[in-house]
This record gives sequence, structure tokens and C-alpha cells, in this order.
Amino acid sequence: MATLLDGRRLAGEIEARLQAVIARHGTQLGRPPGLAVLRVGDDPASGVYVANKEKACARVGITSLGAHLAAGTGAEEVLAAVRRLNADPCCDGILLQLPLPAGLAEGPLLMAIDPAKDADGLHTLNLGHLLKGEPGPRSCTPAGVMALLARHGVALAGLRAVVVGRSILVGQPMALMLQAADATVTVAHSRTADLAALTRQADVLVVAAGRPRMVGAEHVKPGAVVVDVGIHRTESGLCGDVRFEEVEPIASAISPVPGGVGPMTVTMLLVNTVVAWCRRAGVAHDLGDLVP
Repeated sequence: MATLLDGRRLAGEIEARLQAVIARHGTQLGRPPGLAVLRVGDDPASGVYVANKEKACARVGITSLGAHLAAGTGAEEVLAAVRRLNADPCCDGILLQLPLPAGLAEGPLLMAIDPAKDADGLHTLNLGHLLKGEPGPRSCTPAGVMALLARHGVALAGLRAVVVGRSILVGQPMALMLQAADATVTVAHSRTADLAALTRQADVLVVAAGRPRMVGAEHVKPGAVVVDVGIHRTESGLCGDVRFEEVEPIASAISPVPGGVGPMTVTMLLVNTVVAWCRRAGVAHDLGDLVP
């Protein structure tokens, strides 16, 4: 039976660490960290995600400073809201909740966020810091995967890793983080020929394809570590990109859906915010194992 990569448990452990950092420095700094989640429109899934992030902030002692703009809000008004948050001394992290309503381009809005307050790690400057191995906020989902692997003792140096998916949100930064940990990394995508032949070579398989139940036993080498980044709501309930019931018996470790990567994504958002708060004040944070 495979070891479960339990994201809920690890997220709880990290939240306790964040609470301790905030308690240690809060009085000295005169305020807690502040995170602004900027939501535009009324996408139901986004509403759930934002509520979960606000609850997580409350658990650790981060102030929620977000705003909810109407679906018809123009780009200039959204930019103005981003600039106000950039200038707000009580705001340490900004996240633009995606997807945006039709007609709003995410690129210019993400680029308008102060890179030092980029809680999602998606600003071009911060992706460059990741590429060069320099300090800065890290993309939350890949950073959460790395924390899960480290927590469960997966020594990546020398292993063959395959990432299925090449999005800038997950796949590309995931490959860079695995490579920085001295894994040999291959990125597969929708045009990859004979995907199963490639993924069966992986000691560590990270699936971020965005396709429900795409990867099954035929894609996995016995004893591999399998990380399922996907989450989909179907008629039969939530599922990931991996057919868990097929892969779990042959993997050495696997992340469940739900309860695997998802909780870690939210937690790493909080980590980026607390680290930014500490950096702005020049105080120690003891979170360097999570964000360099």
C-alpha cells in the first residue's frame, strides 16, 4: 500500500509555524501580516476558493484585506485597485483570483502587482528569481508539492522526474523547482508522443494536466512517487488527474484528491505573505525550508 502524501496534515503543521512567527514579531512590528485577495466577478468556484483563503488567514492571524469587484469592472478600475494595495503599508501580499471575467487580460494585471507583494509568485520578475535560484515568492502549488515531498522524505537528487503539464501556473515552475533539487526533469504536454512510455520512466511523476482521471496504472512505474495536482468536480464527486484506485496499489507514495496538494497551495500563499511581512521589516522568519 502506498504512503499517502497528506497535505492536510502538513498544512496544519505549517500553519502552526506561521502562528508562531506572527506571535513572535507582531507586537514589535505593530500589526499582523496583511493579505489581499482581489476577486473580480462572481465565478462560483472562485467564491469558494476566496472564502477558504480568508478562513486560512484567520486561523494563523493574517488580516484579510481583499476586495470583490463586479463582473463588469473595467481594466483601469482593477489596475487602480491593485495600485492602491501596492501602496497600502498594511498589505504584504496580493493575489489576483483567477479566472477573470471575459474581456479582462490577466497578464497586465499580474504585472502591475508589486513583485515584493506577489503572494502567488506569478510575476515575471519572481519567475525569473525562481529560474536563477534567487530569493523571492514562489508559485504556491509547486512550492506546496516540494514541501510535501520533503516532508515525506523523498530525496530528489539523482531521480528521474516527469511533469505532465507545462502551464506557467504549475508545470513550468514545478520543473524548475525539481531541477533545482537535482532531479533530472522532463516536461510532457498535450503534444507528447506515447505519454505512457515516458511517464513509466519516472521515479517521481507530477501530474498537472487539467484532465480528469487522465493517468492510470499504465502510466506509472512500480514504486514511483505520484503527485496529483488536478482537482475536478464531477457527477460522482471530486477527482484528480490520476485514477487513484489504479495507481495507489503500485506507487510507493501518492497524493490523494482531495486532501493532497490543494491544502498546500493555500498554505504556501500564507507562507509567501508572512515571509514578505518579515522581509519588509527586516526580521527573521525561520521559514527558509519552504521559501528561499
